[in-house]
Order: sequence, then C-alpha cells, then structure tokens
Amino acid sequence: MRAMPGPLSDLRIVEMAGIGPGPFAGMLLADMGADIVRVARPGDSAGRDVTLRGRTHVEADLKTDEGREAVLSLAGAADALIEGFRPGVMERLGLGPGELLAVNPRLVYGRMTGFGQEGPMASMAGHDINYIAIAGVLGSIRRSGERPLFPLNLVGDYGGGGMLLALGVVCAVLHARSTGEGQVVDAAMVDGAALLGTLFHGMRANGMWGGEPGANVLDSGAHFYEVYETADGRFMSVGALEPQFYAELLARLELPADEWPQWDRDNWPRYKQRLADVFRARTRDEWAAVFDGSDACVAPVLDMFEAPSHPNNIARAGFVDVDGVTVPAPAPRFGATPAQTRPSQAATAADVQERWNGGSAG
Repeated sequence: MRAMPGPLSDLRIVEMAGIGPGPFAGMLLADMGADIVRVARPGDSAGRDVTLRGRTHVEADLKTDEGREAVLSLAGAADALIEGFRPGVMERLGLGPGELLAVNPRLVYGRMTGFGQEGPMASMAGHDINYIAIAGVLGSIRRSGERPLFPLNLVGDYGGGGMLLALGVVCAVLHARSTGEGQVVDAAMVDGAALLGTLFHGMRANGMWGGEPGANVLDSGAHFYEVYETADGRFMSVGALEPQFYAELLARLELPADEWPQWDRDNWPRYKQRLADVFRARTRDEWAAVFDGSDACVAPVLDMFEAPSHPNNIARAGFVDVDGVTVPAPAPRFGATPAQTRPSQAATAADVQERWNGGSAG
C-alpha cells in the first residue's frame, strides 16, 4: 500500500502560543499531519522546544487591530483553534468563541485550562501538581507512610491535558464536518486527570481497592507489582499480576511456589522484603538476562537516556532525531497514513492565507 500523508493531513488548526499541554496537543496533531499555524507575540522564538515541531510560526501582536485581524482571518479558514489562556483572556482580546464562531460557524474552539472555564477555581493560577491534587490522583500515588509523589507532569499536563484536548478537537471536527456546527471544547486538566483514574474508582466501589495508599495491588502494596533495587543500585520492575505470570516469576527466581501464595495479603510485606533481598543479589543487567524472553512480566528500569538504546526500541524505531535532539517517535502508528515529525517554518499570516486559500494544506 502506497504511503500517504498523516491521517489528519486535511486538518487546519490555529494554535495560540502557550506552554505545556497546549503545545503538546499541537505536537500530537502536527505529527498526524495537521497543518498547524502557531501564533505568537513578536520575538517569541520557538527555541529548542521539540514539542513545537511541525508548525508554521506566525508573529502577531494581539493587542493591536492588525494582530487581531490576522487571527480572525486565519480562524475563518481553519477547522479548529486551540488556546491555553486563563478564562476570559481571549474574550478580552476580542477573540473569544463568540467572535470567531461568528466568522466561521464550523470552527472548533479548543480551550486548555487547569481548573476549567467555570467554577470557584477557574481564575486561579496552578500547575500540574495542583490539578492532579484536586482531581484525587496525587493523593493516591504514594507508598504506605510516605508523602505523595508527583509523577513528573505526565498525568495533568500531558495525559489528562494535552492528549485529551487533541482527542476533543478531532471529535468536534468530525461533528462539524457532518453537521456544519462548530463548538467549544473545554479541556480542563483537573477533569482529564480525574478521568485517568476511572479504573480505581471502579475498583474501590467493587471492594478491590482500600482507602490506605500503598496497601493495594497497583500502588506498591503487592510484592508481585513492585520495583526492586539490584546489586548495582539500579532497578527491576515486576508486574506479575496474572497467576500464570506469577508462577513464571517464581520459577525464574527459583522460589518454591507453595511457599509464596500470591493473594496472601497479610504476608505481602514479608514477601516483599524477601524479594528485595533476592533482587539485590544480582545486577540489573544480570536480572534482565534471566527474564529475557519470559512471561514473568519483569523488565529493567531504564532512564530516558538509556531507553533509545534498548533493543526493542531500536527494532521499532521508537526514538527519532528532531533538530539534533533524540525524542520519542510519533504514536500510535498507522499502516496507510504514517505519522511523521516535520520541521517548523516561519511565515506571515498572509503567507498562510495564500496557502490555505489555495487549498494546499501541510
């Protein structure tokens, strides 16, 4: 099958310059082939931010009539606009949903905020750590007796934020193309982070998850779902949840199955200490060799600098070079319309208008 452009190659998006989840959403859409114009204030350089790849960068001073007209004209020819300002900022600039949907009734207006467009916290400043705290996620990410540990800014900014904004935009564009009706997509990181925790709400309702963090099967309570230190100060990840995988774990560790009943919760702390002693007897790479090719659900813990060199990641070309920086390759993968990273370019709003009016996206 002949390779075609990315699956979103006919999508035109205006992205108002911002930080964090907004640019990440733009990166996801750009990698999938969308023609994205990033509007930034004069002098706002993209620099070395690899999440800004694949854009056409346009400068516009939104405090001037000329800058506002540039955005209005671009929005008139676009499928979607995404912005990440506090609620009310775009309205004060005369570029809110009312003004832009009046120009383009089919426009999808994607809004990225921390606490949402309304509510008592809507106007408050915050960051990922605050959003996932309010969402009920941060408090559950901790070992027993320890304080919560924030998982970088993966859950709020990127998983619950940028990724869901990208999904929302694509969903709303599909609706607009079938009905001619644009709409606002309100993507709040507090909502998205809470949504990512759906499984655990269900487990708690079913009596499968207790209220004490660090005592449950997926939060470091179980000895068969844990990270263990090795002789060289590195780590192995163990995720032997299913009974057949747990049996394979014990076999590879040369431990007698009858002495290690998997769901003997009262003995989980003791089993965990014993496994910790076992894993400290060899180096990480020695253990990786022991479990290579097995179904024990055990893998070495790699840092982000080691990951590109792992054989599985090499085989799948899981990392690519973008402007001299090694970064994860676009995902997911498509058989007929492969995603790809593309360089950025500078242009004027007039340049983009000419391209879009000529019907040539990308």
